[in-house]
This record gives sequence, structure tokens and C-alpha cells, in this order.
Amino acid sequence: MATRLLSGNRAERGGEMAIHAVLLGASVISIATTVGIVFVLLSESLRFFDLVSVWDFLTGTVWTPLFRPAHFGVLPLVAGTVLVAGIAIIVAAPVGLFTAIFLSEYAPDRFRRIVKPMLEILAGVPTVVYGYFALTFVTPLLQRWLLPDMIIFNALSAGLVMGVMIIPIVSSLTEDAMLAVPRSLREAAYALGATKFEVATRVVTPAALSGIVAAVILGLSRAIGETMLVTIAAGATPRLTLNPTESVQTMTAYIVQVSFGETPQGTPVYYTIFSVGLLLFVMTLAMNILGQWVVRRWRQAY
Repeated sequence: MATRLLSGNRAERGGEMAIHAVLLGASVISIATTVGIVFVLLSESLRFFDLVSVWDFLTGTVWTPLFRPAHFGVLPLVAGTVLVAGIAIIVAAPVGLFTAIFLSEYAPDRFRRIVKPMLEILAGVPTVVYGYFALTFVTPLLQRWLLPDMIIFNALSAGLVMGVMIIPIVSSLTEDAMLAVPRSLREAAYALGATKFEVATRVVTPAALSGIVAAVILGLSRAIGETMLVTIAAGATPRLTLNPTESVQTMTAYIVQVSFGETPQGTPVYYTIFSVGLLLFVMTLAMNILGQWVVRRWRQAY
């Protein structure tokens, strides 16, 4: 009997060690991949900054690396990225929040089980489809009914469609955060005479605020890193503007433009791929750090 127990304990320890090794290996692979990406971006970007000063790169307002004379001011690409992502989050944040409130507080369980998977199908649609949808449907619709002078490639239609694209991310994570709120808080609010709307907006939403902020930050990160949609619909004109009806170029769209294989390796234009990618990485990292800080502060407050 003791021998069986000893062998069983050894088998359990062996299984636990195997699971630990697999999880550790997955963590090491993730960390090593991130370190490798950062190393490549830094090493190649340093070669670019040997040719162009960091100050001119970060503060310049003209981006024409493919023309002569070449200018390497990245602000037009940053402005285009922020403009399109800003429009997207203006669309996705309220729609995703209201959708999550409806699904978590109002919708019956059977209805929720049917609607939520249908909503998440939007996240599985290829982004190139969204790009052509913005180009061939949304832009002509806006030109016909609202903005007849708007050009075919513009930031507005790209941002609107991108907002629709990230709604499932915001709504799904927000709903999960709301469902995680203890049922006792809802019951206490109902016992005090609160209506369903008051419970949803004054009890559940503040209690799930940290998760809601995380969902919005994740959706915004997804919008900033989107490539094919903005490449197709927003245009390829690096212009320092906040006018959504004009053609702009985002940072990811520029990387796609230069990465077709026709750019000679070792040239300044080739190194701009890595410098723009490094700046995009830093922007996303800073936004995620800010989001984590806000989540911690609001979690402590509530």
C-alpha cells in the first residue's frame, strides 16, 4: 500500500514538473521573442540615427524619404496614426460599452449566448475586407450624403470602419468585466430601490471600471497597430493634418509601402522601416503602461 502511494506521489510530482517545464518554456519563448524584436529594432534604428538626427526625426514636419531632397520628419505619420485611431476609438468605446451593458444587464441568457458569438464574428473578418468595405461602400456613402468634396482616400472612412472592427474587442472584454462584478452589489442596489439602469450605470460600471479601461486601451492598441485597412482606405499621403476628410498615411501603412522588396538594403530609406517601427513600439508600450497605471488607480479607488 505504501509502495503504491509512493509511486502515485512520484507520478504526480513528475506531472507537475512537466507542466511547470511547459509553462516555463512558453514564458521563455515569449520573453525571448520580445527581446529579439527590440534588439533588431534598436540595432537597425541606430544605423538610421547615424544618418539622421533623433531631433530632426521626432520634430520634423515633412516626411519624404522616397523623394529628393529627402526629409525624415516623422510627425506626419504620427498624426495620421493618431487621427485614424482616435476616430476608431470614438466609435468603438461608447458602442462597445453600451453593447456590454445591454448584454450583461438586460439581455436574457439565451439571447446573450446567441448574440455574443455573432458579435465576435466581426473580429474574425480579415482586415483587408474591412479596407475595401471602407473604400467602396463607406466613402461613397459619405460623399453622397454628407461630404461631397471628400476625396476617395481619407482618414474618416478608415477610422469609422476600424471602429466597427474593434467593437468586439471592447464589448467582449467590457462585458466580462461587468459579469465579474459580485451579484451581491446588484442585489443591494435593487434592495435600496434602484432601477436596472441605475444599477448598470452607477453600480456595475464603476465597479468594473478598471476592466473597461483595459478594454479601451487594448482596442486602441489594436487600432494603432492595424495595417491593411489603413493602407487601403486612408491613402499614402504623409500629411501633418487633423482634417479627417484628407488623405493621410499611418506608420504601419508606410512600413508596408517600403517593405515590398524594392528598397535597397543599407540605404536610409531601408532603415526608416525600423526607426518607424521602433517609434510605434515605444508609443504602444507607453500607452499600455499608462493604461495599467490608470487601471491600478481606479481599482484602488473602487
